[in-house]
Amino acid sequence: MELQECEQLLIRHGVKPTANRVVILRTLAAGSRPMSMRELEMEIFSIDKSNIFRALALFRARHLVHVIEDGDGGTRYELCYSHDEDNDEDEHMHFFCERCHRTYCLPDLHAPEVSLPEGYRLHSVNCLVKGVCPTCGRKGR
Repeated sequence: MELQECEQLLIRHGVKPTANRVVILRTLAAGSRPMSMRELEMEIFSIDKSNIFRALALFRARHLVHVIEDGDGGTRYELCYSHDEDNDEDEHMHFFCERCHRTYCLPDLHAPEVSLPEGYRLHSVNCLVKGVCPTCGRKGR
């Protein structure tokens, strides 16, 4: 994602496009899979952990990222596809490899519809499938 595109995306969602926020957003956009806080810290040396965390919290509140529980007790962040809280495009499946402990997006597999008992309100669906990824499968791991 280009610099100007990141800035415009932040502005559209009511987020001031500071240098740190643009770097964090670009890093998430460039990622091929959801990223943990630790992965973001390792990728972005110039921004401290507390600033990354605050930016992610703001991005989440403004529907720029969504949070995925990764199946290994951790949390991962992924750039939203729809950028719209009423759009269910972001409610897709994720795959957790039990061997390499990576989490992958499966954007073509939508989360199943959930029918809750009366009185419950659905805000989001977090679907995670566990198994062995193709890379680990080929390595015989």
